[in-house]
Amino acid sequence: MANTKSAEKRMRSSARKQLHNRSVKTRLGTLEKNYVALVGAGKKDDATKALQAFTSALDKAAKTGIVHKSRASRKKSRLALRLNKVK
Repeated sequence: MANTKSAEKRMRSSARKQLHNRSVKTRLGTLEKNYVALVGAGKKDDATKALQAFTSALDKAAKTGIVHKSRASRKKSRLALRLNKVK
């Protein structure tokens, strides 16, 4: 348990941030899963739109520090390569 007022406040804000970060990461996972399913099905047009949505969400998460910028860049690159392999 926290000993000082500032530590108590820090615990509250950490809990709030953890909840928000988890929801953003869950959304990213859902968007990626939808994209991978579309690529697997060979639906290139829909997959392109899904990749655009996922990329946007990933950039926003990287900008706020929820996801590391290098990880976001690497993931975008690899998913774009998968899209290019679809006929």
